Amino acid sequence: MQCVKKNRALFVLLGVLVVLLIAYFALQSWNRRQAEKEKAEEESVVVTDIDPDTVIAVSYDMGSGERAFEKQDDTWVYTPDPDFPLDQSFPETIAEDMGQLRADRELVDGDELADYGLEEPAYTVKLTQSDGTVTEIYYGNTVDDYYYVTVNDDGNVYTVSSTSVSDLTDSLADMAQFDDYPSIGSGNIKKVVITENGETTTYDSENEEQSEDISAIAGGLGAVSLSEAADYSVTDADLAGFGLDEAACTTVEVTYTDDDEEKTMTLYIGGEDDDGSRYVMINDSRIVYLISDEICGNILNED
Repeated sequence: MQCVKKNRALFVLLGVLVVLLIAYFALQSWNRRQAEKEKAEEESVVVTDIDPDTVIAVSYDMGSGERAFEKQDDTWVYTPDPDFPLDQSFPETIAEDMGQLRADRELVDGDELADYGLEEPAYTVKLTQSDGTVTEIYYGNTVDDYYYVTVNDDGNVYTVSSTSVSDLTDSLADMAQFDDYPSIGSGNIKKVVITENGETTTYDSENEEQSEDISAIAGGLGAVSLSEAADYSVTDADLAGFGLDEAACTTVEVTYTDDDEEKTMTLYIGGEDDDGSRYVMINDSRIVYLISDEICGNILNED
């Protein structure tokens, strides 16, 4: 028995030693990565040194037309359409990355700007600061994994990683901040009221005779994904074109529980697009989404 206890204690000590060794090597690895990162930052060349918090406007042209964003009351908006539901992280990231742009090296006694494709730049990025200062960053030709870059008209040429423009290649659709959609299933639905063509049908989870109906509706509601939009800021005048005006749309009022709190969501289901998807809006949002006709059929409990 004494031997068993000694062996057990030995195994415990070995286990503790293994954990300590794993923690030690993990810490060593982290320290090494941090040192490499700091060394790379020290060796990098400063191209721009702008406090991102002072940037109030960003615009750029990636060869397919200018895209512009500006701050209004400390909120970034898409300049051509301020009602566009812009994800704030996109312009914030661009302002930070372009304001703190670093190069692999600066070319000393280089050739003419035209030799680097900077006489007629491939891309142009413009940052405007709150004090009126405008900084223009020009991207020219590529070499290996780098772009030739110059700032304003200072004539200095740098080689900048090609990944520096990755944030500028996102489509406008990628930049949209879609509405949050709740987690809904047969386990938390309380009641569903569907109004279509002036007629109202109510499904209640307490009604055992409607259990199959509730399950079908819950299956549809649970399959909804607000990931594709047909219009980002629809006007009242345009609702009829989507079949979402008051006279044409179908209204689905869902009462459900979330962390034991009762909540309500309203879906408005309109007409179909050319691909057979249905136009849908949620609550008081101005975004028109596209959802498959099959999912909408389940939500409406259609046979």
